[in-house]
Amino acid sequence: MAKQIRAWQRMLSGRRLDLLDPTPMDIEIEDIAHGLAFVARWNGQTVGDYAYSVAEHSLLVETLFGRVAPKAPTKWRLAALLHDAPEYVIGDMISPVKAAVGPGYGALDERLEAAIHIRFGLPAKVPVAIKKQIKKADKISAWMEATQIAGFTVAEADKLFGKPDTALIGDLQIVLRPPIETRHAFTARHVTMLEQCT
Repeated sequence: MAKQIRAWQRMLSGRRLDLLDPTPMDIEIEDIAHGLAFVARWNGQTVGDYAYSVAEHSLLVETLFGRVAPKAPTKWRLAALLHDAPEYVIGDMISPVKAAVGPGYGALDERLEAAIHIRFGLPAKVPVAIKKQIKKADKISAWMEATQIAGFTVAEADKLFGKPDTALIGDLQIVLRPPIETRHAFTARHVTMLEQCT
């Protein structure tokens, strides 16, 4: 008889998250914030004394989404904050690696995203128009990260991510801080948005 492969992870909250069949009941924002605060963007290839975390990136994307879609309801800002939330358990892969891995990674990401969304009162799938606006904010964030902390030239970043509207980013700077600070900022922002959604 073949040995069954373990496909779950024990979370610090005590929850046991089944990665192949996640349920909203096993999702806790503290686990997400903690995990994302320790997952490095750009495979850790950034300047500074701290890794630029997915949690920090998510906070920036939520801010940018608010500028891209200023009239969007708070629930879609929450979706922007959580746009990379599955990475708290599956990690962050740079786009070329995701493409090489194939559709399995995307399917896993989608199942986790649906469970996370349902847990926090969002639809399992975000409407296409909102998804596009979040993606636009994500690309602007990637451009900022590439040019400010990942060693890309402006020309390289323009080619890969598109040239951003300077009015959207003029007063924003990439923040590098200890994981505990980022974790607290992410959790606090999540709490604020949940309160505004009710």
